Amino acid sequence: MLAQIVLFDGFDLLDVLAPYEVLYGGGMASGGALRAELVSAEGPREVVSGVGGVTLRATAALDPARADLVVVPGAAGRVGEPGEVPDHDAGAGEWRADEFIPVLLGRTLNTELPGLLKAAMDRPEVTVATVCGGSLVLAMAGLLEGRYATTHHMGLDMLDATGVNAVRARVVDDGDLVTGAGVTSGLDLGLYLLERELGPRIAHAVEELFAYERRGTPWRHHGPAPVAL
Repeated sequence: MLAQIVLFDGFDLLDVLAPYEVLYGGGMASGGALRAELVSAEGPREVVSGVGGVTLRATAALDPARADLVVVPGAAGRVGEPGEVPDHDAGAGEWRADEFIPVLLGRTLNTELPGLLKAAMDRPEVTVATVCGGSLVLAMAGLLEGRYATTHHMGLDMLDATGVNAVRARVVDDGDLVTGAGVTSGLDLGLYLLERELGPRIAHAVEELFAYERRGTPWRHHGPAPVAL
């Protein structure tokens, strides 16, 4: 199983590194049943994060025909106004430090990334997962209308405005779409994906290695709706 974790200019470091290390650990615990790699829409390159300009290297191109799992992070920068939705041409020009997160997310619309993510979502055998504002990247590209998803609590209104059924939960499982909330939820997302794809014993082994217990109950659109509490 191949997991490709997407880098784009301005990405949030922890959104990438938390699921990467969890999935990498799952690969070790499973004897190589899962492999994780960092990719970009443009192929191998140094990609600048939104956290102090720290860079990570994408070693390959995002390839929906190769990947079994695609993980999309959010961005790091200034928060901006609640519910702010950037125009499709927002952020034209080169990346700069301390830009607004909605602008950084909106800039991905001017790259090859939306088309590649659509190709991934069109393949039922591919699971697309997101951390934090990664779900907003998909939503702004028009790929999540009518789906159930979550994001950082400050972006839920923005997610809802794009036609998504926004859920206030740490992890939301909507079949071939699995989304995580705020940045540290990348750990929970990664562990849930390990349990779902490789089994609970693998996920538990990585939990023990990391000295971290997964938080929250993954939300799924199944079972009776709760009455008012």
